[in-house]
Amino acid sequence: MSDSRIKPPQDQGEIETLRGFLDYQRATLKWKTDGVNDPNLNRTSAPTTMTLGGLLKHLSYVEDYWFTQVVGESPMPEPWQSVDWEADQDWDWNSAAADSGADLRAGWEDSVNRSRALVSSKLTEEGPSAMDKTYSAWGGRGEASLRWVLVHMIEEYARHNGHADILRQSVDGETGE
Repeated sequence: MSDSRIKPPQDQGEIETLRGFLDYQRATLKWKTDGVNDPNLNRTSAPTTMTLGGLLKHLSYVEDYWFTQVVGESPMPEPWQSVDWEADQDWDWNSAAADSGADLRAGWEDSVNRSRALVSSKLTEEGPSAMDKTYSAWGGRGEASLRWVLVHMIEEYARHNGHADILRQSVDGETGE
């Protein structure tokens, strides 16, 4: 497993550092799932039902929720818009087994690209003050700033990249850091 991740900056300001750390965590997920075939993307490792494919789909959803819906104040794109979340609150995880690895990777990359474009647009339009603007989140039960969303996404990826490391090792013995 070749590590081609770009390390986060050590000598930049807050915005560049946060974006750099989030991109580093995104690259870690890509690294942990690259080269894994479809059956192994759906392989679990006891005692969890988590899969590498489920991680890709879940993080696609999380990207779209926090950046498209919350910060972008736009409706969720498909496939999320049509999901009956009340019928299956874990649809993102559970439905991944029906998707090909190519579709899971492409969906995740599309979500990441939408998120990056939105953050760039907000920062271009509003400058550094974009970090402090708050947005309605959690179905209107709270607010989150772009700064909070970036930090939360770093945490979300870091936690799930730990899962990915264990899952990948169980699939083919590959380990990272």
